[in-house]
Amino acid sequence: MRLGRKHRDYWRRNLKATAWLLTLWFVVSFVVSFFARELASVTFMGFPLGFYMGAQGAPLIYLAIIWWYARYMSQLDREYGVHEGED
Repeated sequence: MRLGRKHRDYWRRNLKATAWLLTLWFVVSFVVSFFARELASVTFMGFPLGFYMGAQGAPLIYLAIIWWYARYMSQLDREYGVHEGED
């Protein structure tokens, strides 16, 4: 099955956004956790940064990732005419 140029462009932009967001997720989930001891010397809102990222920062970033992806894909769907239903 051959995909049209518009369809390939849509999926290229979708995959690019997904790759960036997965990279951000990986950094927040694993890289920050790996350096938690080193981040303990930095405080944020009175808590060590490593603790804050695990307890509150990471879940907030995950919610921001979900919000941005849903907003971006809705915009992309409308731009390429593949949206579902009325907004």
